[in-house]
Amino acid sequence: MLSIDFIGAEVLHANGFSYCPLSIAEGVVSPTLTGFPIDLSGFRILPGIIDVHGDGFERHLAPRRGAMKQLGEGLRATEAELGANGITTAVLAQFVSWEGGLRGLEFADRVFSAIKEFGPELVTDLHPQLRFETCLVDLYESLPERVAQWGVRYVVFNDHLPHARLAKGLKPPRITGQALKAGRDPDIHFQMMLDLHSRSDEVMKGLRPLCAALIANGVRLGSHDDYSTEIRDLWHERGALIAEFPETSDAAKAAKVAGDSVVLGAPNLVRGRSHKGNISALELVLLEKCNALASDYHYPSPRRAALMLAQSGVLDFKEAWALVSSGPADMLGLTDRGRLASGLRADIVILNVAGQVAATFSGGRMSYMSGNIAERFMPIFR
Repeated sequence: MLSIDFIGAEVLHANGFSYCPLSIAEGVVSPTLTGFPIDLSGFRILPGIIDVHGDGFERHLAPRRGAMKQLGEGLRATEAELGANGITTAVLAQFVSWEGGLRGLEFADRVFSAIKEFGPELVTDLHPQLRFETCLVDLYESLPERVAQWGVRYVVFNDHLPHARLAKGLKPPRITGQALKAGRDPDIHFQMMLDLHSRSDEVMKGLRPLCAALIANGVRLGSHDDYSTEIRDLWHERGALIAEFPETSDAAKAAKVAGDSVVLGAPNLVRGRSHKGNISALELVLLEKCNALASDYHYPSPRRAALMLAQSGVLDFKEAWALVSSGPADMLGLTDRGRLASGLRADIVILNVAGQVAATFSGGRMSYMSGNIAERFMPIFR
């Protein structure tokens, strides 16, 4: 951990930018000048990005089907990408789904075990998230124990079965490729989907006690792709107090009325629309129905989205950046980060004049540095 006094830079504090020096020592922000002075004139120092939901790590852990032998190396490659994009705390979202393959129970067990084993060796703070398909009723009884063994403290519920088509006995599009990817015969895969669909009543009966058991173990719960007020209210009653990527304004409004947190996809905002035709993230930000922006599948997007909101005048800079720093920290109960204040973790991203990441520090340790800023740091390494 470095002891450094950053001087000359614009520093984002709770009430806006200032040119006051920022000092870090022993992994936290120091109230006094304590270390080696580094002149960062021309740069901006911001709280590190807290990514509350991302599955972009998949391409590093399993770049090709069958190429998933060394998950530790994949996590190290993931960290390099996280650091390059200013992310100091990352929630890695791993499925347990009927889809199988990279979203099956066996692979999830390997991913969570790898995060538990190799995460402490990395600079970036990694948090596992389980995305659990609600139709997997047979796993309900064992899930709380599995979650505890994996070290997962955040579970989000999905329901991606195409119920409307299955109710008519129709095969979903692209089912053959999906089945082969999971190593299943397409007909067997389709029958499995039909069988799972037929157990919807068991899902409704079993979810409440499952949620209660997870909450009793200190697990934070959320729901994914809520599409109506009724669905969001139902999840709130079960104790899932985070609405991840609501598909409609009504669902997002229901979450806010209930006092729940809303997570939106940063790629949606950068693109200007949902790739699935759902409500745009920008519209929900304008309606003040957003607590946090997440990378979803693209790690550069949280930074880009926050800068776009600020540069376009939709929000002032501190409000825009809060959606990727203090907002996510509050949502996850991470009281030791998300802001640049004395005694909090030295989680820092340094941007150049073009808004690109020049350096990233997580807990006072450097996870990324590139470009001309390296010349400013050279004296400290001599």
